[in-house]
Amino acid sequence: MKKMAQEVLGIKAPQKPEQYDKNCPFYGELVVKKETIVGTIIKKDTNRSATIEWKRSRFVPKYERYEVKRFTLRVHNPTSVNAQVGQKVIVARTRPLSKTKNHVILGVVGGEGSLIDEQSDKSTKKSTKKTSVKRNKETKDDIPADTE
Repeated sequence: MKKMAQEVLGIKAPQKPEQYDKNCPFYGELVVKKETIVGTIIKKDTNRSATIEWKRSRFVPKYERYEVKRFTLRVHNPTSVNAQVGQKVIVARTRPLSKTKNHVILGVVGGEGSLIDEQSDKSTKKSTKKTSVKRNKETKDDIPADTE
């Protein structure tokens, strides 16, 4: 068992899990490369595996439009991170872990327990105020409710 890594590629180590995982980049023996991907988990398995998805748009000159390509990738979900379906995660490349897995989840990006400061997310959200509108039956025009 190697010494715990405090930080991997600028991501701080999560809490130590109860169960040891040798393929954990923080508490196990796994070394990661600097190649990273950000995607959303679309499927999670019981054997510490997950499938992530991310989309890229590409301009097609012939049709003068953009096409959206969807990519999926099998990744290792260590017990220390334990990301859930629907969460946005950052993934790093590693040595081959199985026939289909060459990447490991480093952490959750956005949402509860995220890598990004939640206060910065709150400041960027715009406040939207709904105004009530009544419809005039005779003229079928919208009239703001506060003008009556």
